[in-house]
Amino acid sequence: MSDILRELLCVSEKAANIARACRQQEALFQLLIEEKKEEEKNKKFAVDFKTLADVLVQEVIKQNMENKFPGLEKHIFGEESNEFTNDLGEKITLRLCSTEEETAELLSKVLNGNKVASEALARVVHQDVAFTDPTLDSTEINVPQDILGIWVDPIDSTYQYIKGSADIKSNQGIFPCGLQCVTILIGVYDIQTGVPLMGVINQPFVSRDPNTLRWKGQCYWGLSYMGTNMHSLQLTISRRSGSEIHAGNTGSEAAFSPSFSAVISTSEKETIKAALSRVCGDRIFGAAGAGYKSLCVVQGLVDIYIFSEDTTFKWDSCAAHAILRAMGGGIVDLKECLERNPETGLDLPQLVYHVENEGAAGVDRWANKGGLIAYRSRKRLETFLSLLVQNLASAETRT
Repeated sequence: MSDILRELLCVSEKAANIARACRQQEALFQLLIEEKKEEEKNKKFAVDFKTLADVLVQEVIKQNMENKFPGLEKHIFGEESNEFTNDLGEKITLRLCSTEEETAELLSKVLNGNKVASEALARVVHQDVAFTDPTLDSTEINVPQDILGIWVDPIDSTYQYIKGSADIKSNQGIFPCGLQCVTILIGVYDIQTGVPLMGVINQPFVSRDPNTLRWKGQCYWGLSYMGTNMHSLQLTISRRSGSEIHAGNTGSEAAFSPSFSAVISTSEKETIKAALSRVCGDRIFGAAGAGYKSLCVVQGLVDIYIFSEDTTFKWDSCAAHAILRAMGGGIVDLKECLERNPETGLDLPQLVYHVENEGAAGVDRWANKGGLIAYRSRKRLETFLSLLVQNLASAETRT
């Protein structure tokens, strides 16, 4: 297995520990929120926050990877700026120091002298983490370091993380909101082709012990490189393969049968929602977080994650895209799919991760401008797209 993937799994678990540690004390957590700088704002949210946890997680990933693989840090890109301004007006660049004590001292400056909080965070940051996976440990694949770029979203669904709802009930296994929607996303891509090669999605808040109120998480990974495809759900899928094959219905029956399921954003356009309701019936689920919605597809909870807006970014989609590629799926540009003529036999317009959007500024340089569709089965995607296009067209005709 790739040493880089193994190390990414370890740092994602360390990152999850930081995310959990920051949530354990509500009073402390209130100190960790700082509004994002104007040019970093994501226009989807009226209020968008940067948390110390976000920045800490990103820096832990970057610097741990640099320590193990010198030269890699300059190819690691993330959403967060690592600059803070404290109450004294001091600008502080957050970097991990070589010792726990030095990191605590630097954190103390960001946290306006809160020594207890700074020491607690420094302890987690410098704690060693071991990660084992039988599938991963049984294989050795060498992916050359010099072709790799890495997108990091240190804490996706920051709003849910800040809100911290812990008692949300799932709908058929899908959480509409709450801490379960928080993910740590690390996607590795080929810097020459933009193709996603490795992905790690760490879900820090999966289940909570009713006695200790401590959270446990779950980690998902995938690798697709030079004809080798591996992922962490292989054993699960092979055990239930009989129930996985439900692509069946085609033709007129499928047009009216709710045989597809989709997860969407609560802010999705009404035209898309209306067309989806014709294709999926009542099997449409709203959920928070681009990373979490993609994870729902990875887990097989839904067939499709569809989003028509341009407010997801390369760091939101790269990790899940790599895992889905390893499973035989992918993430495609929605706008291009709707404009494509399937009869020409053109390849699906897969998202790529190495080219910024021409003429865009700030975070929009890395936006998924045409929206996206994440899927596990190409065959089912083709059928789904055919039905979606029909229903969008008939809606336009009616108006």
